[in-house]
Amino acid sequence: MDKKWMKLALKIAKKGEGKVSPNPMVGAVLTNNGEMIAQGFHRYFGGPHAEVEVIKKAENKTKGATLYVTLEPCCHYGKTPPCTTRIIKSGIRRVVIATLDPNPLVSGKGVEELRRAGIEVDVGVCEKEAKELNEAFLKFMKKRIPLVTVKVAASLDGKIATHLGESKWITGSKSRDFAHRLRDKADAVLVGINTVIKDNPSLLPSSRKHFLRIVLDSKLRIPLEARVLKDQDKADTFIFTTQRAEKQKIEELNNRGVKIVVVKEEEKRVNLLEVLKKLGELEVMNLLVEGGGEVIASFFEKRLVDRLSLFLSPRIIGGRKSLSWVEGKGINSLKESPWVRIDSLRKVGEDFLFEGHMREIQL
Repeated sequence: MDKKWMKLALKIAKKGEGKVSPNPMVGAVLTNNGEMIAQGFHRYFGGPHAEVEVIKKAENKTKGATLYVTLEPCCHYGKTPPCTTRIIKSGIRRVVIATLDPNPLVSGKGVEELRRAGIEVDVGVCEKEAKELNEAFLKFMKKRIPLVTVKVAASLDGKIATHLGESKWITGSKSRDFAHRLRDKADAVLVGINTVIKDNPSLLPSSRKHFLRIVLDSKLRIPLEARVLKDQDKADTFIFTTQRAEKQKIEELNNRGVKIVVVKEEEKRVNLLEVLKKLGELEVMNLLVEGGGEVIASFFEKRLVDRLSLFLSPRIIGGRKSLSWVEGKGINSLKESPWVRIDSLRKVGEDFLFEGHMREIQL
């Protein structure tokens, strides 16, 4: 029964995806005598936590009940009061927790406080699933940099454009719709300056939540008419550049409301780790990298990719000068090759979507 209710809580928690960052997704279910009384989840950043929502929904039926929650209840004041206090006052008899909170302000302390109040606490039900649900939050708490997902739309032979530069559209409309949903789940999207110059994308999410557009531009070559420099009321644009950028252009872009961040160079390019650290300071927990091939290659070369979403269209483009989705200088030996653990393969319209996590294997 514990697994049954916790799986429901995990399913409910996912409803907060893309809305609660930099908080984790959390779901909660309240039961008594094997029957569900109420369910709830953390809906938006700064809003009531899942435990508070479910207790409020249950009204006067909380005494002697069992609370299932996907993450350890908080025991400190943040945007909201401690959930542990609310749980103790409600008369809940037992709390079942999927996994401890990695936040050092909470980790283990929430459980301890509940037990001191005489509440029975069990930890570890569906723990693996709970950690997978909030892998971005776990990484952010541990390293203070975002989880990096590379998203690609390519032909079956790995091309993202013809030798003449045509790239719209390699994949079908259903894949593009799915890709937009990936963007909605992220906190920021990142591209290189070549993508801005060639494709002039707006990089706006379909939802109206807080969102950042990131451009890597070591020489600050971005055209002043670029679409990413517009609509700053819908999504802020951050351009990461180097000391080679013209001071006058930096000032002009700043006057337009664009944020210019000067970072260290690495091999005449923007230092990617410096970029991720700055995004961590901005509380970006989920970063979606959309290319192009040089930028994606740099992320792979520096071993900074966590996840991959690869859309493959069943068409062949060919051509020695056609762009591939991973460019760069390439590896010297197969032993250096980063590997992807394929988690899922599905058909999206006429296309195929591979999703996976990075792993290292010595051949």
